[in-house]
Amino acid sequence: MQHSGFRASPAGTGTAPPEISVLTRRMAAGDEAAFRIFYDAYYDRLWRYLLVVASGNEDVAREVLQSTLVRIARYIKVFHDEPVFWGWLTVLARTAFSDQSRKRRRYLAFLERFTSHFQSEKNVQPDTHADTRLLRLLDRDLSQLPPDERELVEAKYFSRRSVRELAHEHQTTEKAIESKLVRIRRKLKASILQGLKDE
Repeated sequence: MQHSGFRASPAGTGTAPPEISVLTRRMAAGDEAAFRIFYDAYYDRLWRYLLVVASGNEDVAREVLQSTLVRIARYIKVFHDEPVFWGWLTVLARTAFSDQSRKRRRYLAFLERFTSHFQSEKNVQPDTHADTRLLRLLDRDLSQLPPDERELVEAKYFSRRSVRELAHEHQTTEKAIESKLVRIRRKLKASILQGLKDE
């Protein structure tokens, strides 16, 4: 795809037109127009790549693509060779996909722990549209918890720390920690169910 004079180097040539270094240098300098050129040239290509990586799951590919674009903006540097640049983009995309997959597995495990309404079969990959909806709602609701509640949930269910450890750290009883976790689970469950009804 071409845009405003930018073009990718022909596949397999091993040579780089000067435009790729100009484009990436402008991107590294925070030039918004350069990022728009980049999006025009690479957005669809990255989308197709991630759709294959995600085994055709459009919801997952869409989420990972957004994460990939954020990483590109954060870590962009000057490249002089278009194939090398594309290779770097695919590394960021695969890393974003791996991170998203770990996050999905962690969140699904949490969903299974605190309510039977959202249990998934053990051998089913977390790549359904329903999973995506649940994960989006869970992510939203976790972010809206008070910091102390969110940290407790993450410590217990994501970091797999014991109630005894948490009670010692918070200088309270194990029963108090368990009671607080029950209240948080109920609050999250109610919020997610309401979110599903509203969608």
